[in-house]
Amino acid sequence: MLIWLAQWLQGLSPDFGFFRVFQYLTFRAVMAALTALLIGLVAGPAVIRRLTSLKIGQPIRTNGMETHHVKSGTPTMGGVLILMSIAVSTLLWFDWANRFVWIVLIVTLGFGAIGWADDWRKVVNKDPEGMPSREKYMWQSIIGLLAALYLVFSISESNNYKVLELFMSWVRSGFDVNLPAQAGLLLPFFKEVSYPLGVLGFVIMTYLVIVGASNAVNLTDGLDGLAIMPVVMVGSALGVFAYVTGNVFYAKYLFLPHIPGSGELLIFCAAMAGAGLAFLWFNTHPAQVFMGDVGALALGGALGTIAVIVRQEIVLAIMGGIFVVEALSVMAQVTWFKFTKKRYGEGRRLLKMAPLHHHFEKSGWKETQVVVRFWIITMLLCLVGLSTLKLR
Repeated sequence: MLIWLAQWLQGLSPDFGFFRVFQYLTFRAVMAALTALLIGLVAGPAVIRRLTSLKIGQPIRTNGMETHHVKSGTPTMGGVLILMSIAVSTLLWFDWANRFVWIVLIVTLGFGAIGWADDWRKVVNKDPEGMPSREKYMWQSIIGLLAALYLVFSISESNNYKVLELFMSWVRSGFDVNLPAQAGLLLPFFKEVSYPLGVLGFVIMTYLVIVGASNAVNLTDGLDGLAIMPVVMVGSALGVFAYVTGNVFYAKYLFLPHIPGSGELLIFCAAMAGAGLAFLWFNTHPAQVFMGDVGALALGGALGTIAVIVRQEIVLAIMGGIFVVEALSVMAQVTWFKFTKKRYGEGRRLLKMAPLHHHFEKSGWKETQVVVRFWIITMLLCLVGLSTLKLR
């Protein structure tokens, strides 16, 4: 919005030429991060007081970590602070004509609404399980599939008119049109190597990435500050990829597909980083507020959607390795427990407790040790992911 205001002021008088700085993507990204950070820091205490007054306290599972029982009653649903900071900052600083930022915002707020409903049931019904898994996955699937159906045709086109043309061409061809090369699955560490997915393959992969990332971040959000800092780091790294793929010269030089308009996602990524750091101020151990599903599901969905747009699904799995391992640990624990119960009549566990961060707590690590060490691992993985820009 501010970029249009700056352009209007420039047209009024030559004296307002300094407003040209608003046209620079990097300047707007820095300002978006600072705006989100300030909104979060200023509004944080009021949001926490409001959540506390509404008695929106986090219920703790009776079969969870014993050391976490002292956290019972800590305000949850603090993700609303993150989403508010991201939305306001992004709307202020991005170009409203950009379709990619809008789709990421819609997915983020959509998953946030699912998380809100889940958290509300936990709080009102005093049920740590919240929304039934089937219902939650149904709503996630609807949003994920709708986003995938739009992105499959918009990745390779420069505007919505051409997106509609490509869609109509797909329908007229009997649903058998080949997508451009940039819509293929890009392999990191290789020059211009991508595998064509087709419309169906792209939709399925996009759905899995968005919904999978959302649930993986949600599973990771179990300790004070554990999920938010990796989200900040991975989101910032994806912002770099967005900037590169949105620039035709950088994309060509680094052998990456040029995605017209994707550079504007840097604004969203910067706002997410600023909002995340502001939330960490209140979420660091001992946490004054928890993110809740409203934040975790939304942020995971945002990361997945951005990764699809900039064609870095595999790199997302690398940089978000902590999220991946946390999700796999739960899947492995549940699968092994059910298998052994059926085979031996008694369920057995691979880990002392799932997700993985609880296993390390059970093994004697302090909560802060688990959190900081996971941060360090994520930082290293993000560096590996960023190295794929040049190592090809």
